[in-house]
Amino acid sequence: MAHEIKSPIPGTFYRKPSPEEPPYKSEGDSVAKGDTIGLVEVMKTFHEVKADGEGTVSSFGVEDGAPVMAGQVLAVLD
Repeated sequence: MAHEIKSPIPGTFYRKPSPEEPPYKSEGDSVAKGDTIGLVEVMKTFHEVKADGEGTVSSFGVEDGAPVMAGQVLAVLD
């Protein structure tokens, strides 16, 4: 059964800690509860988005650097 990880707040979603670093997680990666999957930036403040379930990343609901709304699906785990 698929599990959705949703944005806790509105802002801009980033899959990497910085432009020069690799993404926290990619499609096909295993995710444990509590793993960071990305960041949401609001007014120059970055908030970690942590997995509230476990599984394998099957897809991301938004592109890196895209605006998101609170409750929007960021990633889907299988």
